[in-house]
Amino acid sequence: EEITAHSSNVSSLVLGKSSGRLLATGGDDCRVNIWSVNKPNCIMSLTGHTTPIESLQINTNEELIVAGSQSGSIRVWDLEAAKILRTLLGHKANICSLDFHPFGSFVASGSLDTNIKLWDVRRKGCVFRYKGHTEAVRCLRFSPDGKWLASAADDHTVKLWDLAAGKIMYEFTGHTGPVNVVEFHPNEYLLASGSSDRTVRFWDLEKFQVVSCIEEEATPVRCVLFNPDGCCLYSGFQDSLRVYGWEPERCFDVVLVNWGKVTDLSICNNQLIGVSFAQSTVSSFVVDLSRVTKSDSVPHGLIRDDEPFVPPTPTGSSLRRIYDRPSTSCSKAQSRVKHNSESERRSPSSEDDRDEKESKAEIQNPEDYKEIFQPKNAICRTPPRNNEPFPAPPEDDPVTAKEAVKPSQAADVQTPLPKQELVRTFLLQPDPVQRPLIASSTPLTRTEPSVIPAARNEPIGLKASDFLPAVKNQSQTELVDEEAMSQIRKGHETMCVVLTSRHKNLDTVRANSVDSAVAINDLSVVVDLLNIVNQKASLWKLDLCTIILPQIEKLLQSKYESYVQTGCTSLKLILQRFLPLITDILAAPPSVGVDITREERLHKCKLCYKQLKNISNIVKNKSGLSGRHGSAFRELHLLMAVLE
Repeated sequence: EEITAHSSNVSSLVLGKSSGRLLATGGDDCRVNIWSVNKPNCIMSLTGHTTPIESLQINTNEELIVAGSQSGSIRVWDLEAAKILRTLLGHKANICSLDFHPFGSFVASGSLDTNIKLWDVRRKGCVFRYKGHTEAVRCLRFSPDGKWLASAADDHTVKLWDLAAGKIMYEFTGHTGPVNVVEFHPNEYLLASGSSDRTVRFWDLEKFQVVSCIEEEATPVRCVLFNPDGCCLYSGFQDSLRVYGWEPERCFDVVLVNWGKVTDLSICNNQLIGVSFAQSTVSSFVVDLSRVTKSDSVPHGLIRDDEPFVPPTPTGSSLRRIYDRPSTSCSKAQSRVKHNSESERRSPSSEDDRDEKESKAEIQNPEDYKEIFQPKNAICRTPPRNNEPFPAPPEDDPVTAKEAVKPSQAADVQTPLPKQELVRTFLLQPDPVQRPLIASSTPLTRTEPSVIPAARNEPIGLKASDFLPAVKNQSQTELVDEEAMSQIRKGHETMCVVLTSRHKNLDTVRANSVDSAVAINDLSVVVDLLNIVNQKASLWKLDLCTIILPQIEKLLQSKYESYVQTGCTSLKLILQRFLPLITDILAAPPSVGVDITREERLHKCKLCYKQLKNISNIVKNKSGLSGRHGSAFRELHLLMAVLE
């Protein structure tokens, strides 16, 4: 028997993207109910709206939820405190789409009235209104760096908005039907859109042109989601899941799923979760991504230090710019958003206060509420990201690697199931039969940290024990040095080659000049050199600055903390000793007659000035970081203020 999610028809639902297991449903009963995907009971019921819920969204941390109603009103609840946070009024028709800003306390809303509004949740007002669409706005997405907003509408267009400038950047045309969904690539300047014209289009956000268009003889595209590493795009159609690649455009896999009109997708523990609803019931489906064909795996190899660290790009895709994700506070995020005049803002009124007092958060299941929203001795959201995956269907043999078994059939199946049974359905109802959980055999992949700390006791990705011979007997006599070295080096020829090359490069620099360190194209050699030069400021000359500044630009963008520290120290010395000289020479009037020495000095100053201007943009972007790095970049930003 299926459990009813609402007392009337379900009108909207959304999955939390952080844990992948938090589910919110909105109904014609004007309530918002909070669930855990694999549990049958409602955790919390939120009231306050007086018309059916049309759109829902959960923020990145899964602490806030926003709901838009048929009347155009928007309400924001704090799930952890179980209370209404804000009531936002301003739209004149149904709220069709919502999204949370990734950093600041902002919410974007799209409506049937064709307007897009940006709201400041803290100040309870409309920050800006974006006009341009001629029909209902069906989907909104903030870019990963929080600087842009993409909108998809029934007028067959996708628009990209600049939040800082408060205006449209570009309008993407090409779809021949209403655009239902839009999604940013997690790393690259790439945008995907899905339409009722049964096509998925990929847009380049640097060149503002279509990258590829994939057309299927299927049903309209209902939802899309990039894989976390950006290697492929999952597209939800009616009763099917398709896995796409671009450049060149291709379909990697098709999985038949009996989920009807799928509404939302999320990924958790290498499993894709899809949810759909019919009348008053809600169903969730799980696809084991380890059995789904995706793009080619990223090749493993040595980490190059002569270029900034970027997430790996899938085979066959072109290199694009990647997003900057500054660690910014709400106030800094707000300063980058263009605001309307004060007359455009709505100040809190007694009517709003009355609405908020009438809004309630009714906790239906205290145990689940405390487990998820009020965990003890935990800071991160519960359920945690590394929680146990959903029970996986049993594996038989490599021939049937893409099989799956429905829960009710787990004990009865004797023959391999076809590929379309890859998905298992989870209804929001109690399971009458207690079945043992089947642990997943898919190992969790360890992600490399984005910044490698300078102070660490062991190499990243390596264990010292792996290089030492295994001791079978504690009473075994100690190995002589030659034998121990032979065993340690055995099987590690690659590491020996790297260390030998490093030693050879340092010898080359010692025998020649600084130019040779740059020509070697190895940042580790440049760092070793700068650590020596930084100890004696008198060694710095204008000639050295012209050679080293391009290398400092690379160091500041390195993933290694020690490289960034060395780059900051060198740049600070250059700014203190040479920036006044450079600006004075550039501002001086031209000399009379021929002065070769002065001309050479002027040429070097112009070159240094140009390089410092390039570096100033990097310093400005990183000045919002927290901790020691942020402090160093803010100090450099002040020293470079004269360049602006």
